[in-house]
Amino acid sequence: MSSDSIYRDQVEFGWFMPTMGDGTSLGRDSERKPTLEYLTHVAQTAEKSGFEFVLIPTGGACIDSWVVGSAIIGATTTLKPLVAVRPGLIAPVLTARMAAALDQLSGGRARINIVTGSSPDDLEELGDPLARAHDEKYARTREYLDIIKGVWAQASGLASTEFGAGVDASITDDKLHYKGEYYEINGGKSRPATVQEPGLPIYFGGSSPMAKSVGAEYSDVFLMWSEPLDMIKQQIEELKESQRQHAERTGTLRPLRVGMRAQVLVRDTEEEAWEAARNLIKDIDPATIERAKAAFSKTGATGQNRQNQIRDAAAANDFIVGPNLWAGLSNVRSGGALMFVGTPDQVSDRLLEYAEAGVTSFILSSYPHLEEAAIFGESTLPLFKEKWSRRAAQQEQAATAQS
Repeated sequence: MSSDSIYRDQVEFGWFMPTMGDGTSLGRDSERKPTLEYLTHVAQTAEKSGFEFVLIPTGGACIDSWVVGSAIIGATTTLKPLVAVRPGLIAPVLTARMAAALDQLSGGRARINIVTGSSPDDLEELGDPLARAHDEKYARTREYLDIIKGVWAQASGLASTEFGAGVDASITDDKLHYKGEYYEINGGKSRPATVQEPGLPIYFGGSSPMAKSVGAEYSDVFLMWSEPLDMIKQQIEELKESQRQHAERTGTLRPLRVGMRAQVLVRDTEEEAWEAARNLIKDIDPATIERAKAAFSKTGATGQNRQNQIRDAAAANDFIVGPNLWAGLSNVRSGGALMFVGTPDQVSDRLLEYAEAGVTSFILSSYPHLEEAAIFGESTLPLFKEKWSRRAAQQEQAATAQS
């Protein structure tokens, strides 16, 4: 198997929907509430700024991702809603139906992000019996995705009644029967059919071996939280190994893109960028930082433990973990908190390095999300695309010269 077993395609950029609120700093109450008006404005700005999609998160502090995704499709024309879904909380056939409905109503723009790890405390609040069972949650996710893809593959159209004369027999007869350890489905059916075939693109993330195994088998885009470049390269190699193992079992090498969730802050000068980044956390109460660290230390998520290690290792160096890469937000923000900081030229160069390593789907954010989407979209996104296009042309010329 070649080193190109990770699928390479045109690089895509997504933005993040601040469904828990927004503002100019972290660690205190949101200055901007996640109202329909504000979230619509963020989505429209992201679309206008050149982002292809928006990640709509899930969690106890977030407004429901399905509701937000449904709300923004009517206010945008090309922007794709990437709706975060947690297996175990919604039945898989119902999830397939909801996703297909969103795909139909958006004209084929919907995507789903499968979130298996999530917050154990939040999952317990919601009654998930596997809230703290790491590997079992991923085993359940494997069945969950098996069912979703199964009913999508057999999906058909809608009819005013399933009993009327002339109704297509496939509407009622082509059903899924499934028996696993976590789910048993007798006659599962998803209606309507998805616009996208064979179903919606599935984004899926994690850092553990179990997560990479499930991702290699079912995902279209495997997401990682931002880390220093060498660590991301290591994770990509581990993902390739999971791909190889899946190919050996099935005889088929699935195409797979790699995505990364990161923060970004660009200004005209590097000094301005670093000042703006540090201002995001300068007023945080030390007690808030200690509470956040205590919560992060109790996580069972491999990815969050890696973020904790990166933050602690860089604490003595103002949380700088590499060229134009800063972990300061990791003091109070979980997940993909590492931030690219610098000028448009510097940040586009750093993103280019990750793209050359195999990351072809970036999900970015910054505070406040409204203004920062416009800044990045105007100053940095076109510059990255120009550099990436130039690189592709050079590679094509080199390949032609060798042939």
